Amino acid sequence: MKSYKQGFTLIELMIVVIVIGILAAIAYPSYTGYQERTKRVEAQTTMLEIANQLSTYKVAYGDYTNAASAPFMVAKIPNSGTENYSLQLTVSADKHSWVLKATPANSMANTGAITLDSTGKQCWEKTSGACEPWDGK
Repeated sequence: MKSYKQGFTLIELMIVVIVIGILAAIAYPSYTGYQERTKRVEAQTTMLEIANQLSTYKVAYGDYTNAASAPFMVAKIPNSGTENYSLQLTVSADKHSWVLKATPANSMANTGAITLDSTGKQCWEKTSGACEPWDGK
């Protein structure tokens, strides 16, 4: 009669731990990158919605004089919960153009500011302040 050992050896367990560690080392950066892209797209979508509202505002009032205090303006993105971006509207001196800037905050810090202006120019200032187009980023 043969006797069988049951269970795992220490070497087998160490191999499993190493494989799990390698998978985690690959998966975690991908996951955090996905989260950053998702939050950035949320900010871009909110900014485009505000830009549409600003166009309507100009038709109704003739210029952007008090647009920063309009009901559709939000101070942070998302509007509730943990802030990922703080939002600021800057109106030009002649009150006929604007720049909307989303500055990253909290977990999004150091990912680059996002800007949108009244001409439709979209910039993502990742590192040195150079304007890169959004293009699905």
